[in-house]
Amino acid sequence: MRQIRFPDGREVPALGLGTWFMGERAVSRAAEVRALKLGIELGMTLIDTAEMYADGGAEEVVGEAVRGCRDDVFIVSKVLPYNASRKGAIAACEASLRRLGTERVDLYLLHWPGSHPLSETVAAFEELKAAGKIGGYGVSNFDVAEMEAWERVAGPESCQTDQVLYNLSRRGIEWDLVRWAGERSMPLMAYSPLEQGRLRHDVLDEIGREKGASAAQIALAWVLRNPEVIAIPKASDPEHVRSNRASLDIELDDGDLARLDRVFPPPGAKRALEIL
Repeated sequence: MRQIRFPDGREVPALGLGTWFMGERAVSRAAEVRALKLGIELGMTLIDTAEMYADGGAEEVVGEAVRGCRDDVFIVSKVLPYNASRKGAIAACEASLRRLGTERVDLYLLHWPGSHPLSETVAAFEELKAAGKIGGYGVSNFDVAEMEAWERVAGPESCQTDQVLYNLSRRGIEWDLVRWAGERSMPLMAYSPLEQGRLRHDVLDEIGREKGASAAQIALAWVLRNPEVIAIPKASDPEHVRSNRASLDIELDDGDLARLDRVFPPPGAKRALEIL
């Protein structure tokens, strides 16, 4: 499994496991746990979750999935902006830890910019890190201006990642955020790299036939082409998990990328950061 390094030196797999929409239905819980366990077995040992997902239900699913193999898994969770005050972020993290059944979250993110001063959020994150309750911290859904504001408060190299919407149909971050992060050796984390299954185009099918792969695998391989992007697709059935893992083995050449650029063009100007 190809590894990607955070500014603090820790490494994680380029392909992880998302959990958005998990934990919402009790009848689906066993299947979701099995899917996560399979992903871990296949080397996708980064699991992304959040207190927002199913009001903590996704964290409970993750907790069950990592029982017995916690030290082999890198867990990412996120605090909601309205909980991101000095005291609120600490309380939220402790609640997440209880749901996860663990003593630490490896990476803790501010889910999106909010109204609490960044200085309070950073202070809370630093306190949690000093207590060993989080291994590091970062942000999600921050554009360049927000990242610069965060850096002014937290200092350089404090932010380990920015988790953002990124896929073939959502390429706006390539205008400036990808470059900004690259200059700091800070990997981006791509959520919804398959646009929640909505990516459709004949060119994906054509390239897939040439590679012996599905259109979804080609779309995920496109995201994974960037050595500084971590992809976290959500999959709740074994076939989907295995399909995602196989995307890592697909190589897209310059001709493939040019064909994809023609139908999913890169940005020609600055766009507002897209969010789902």
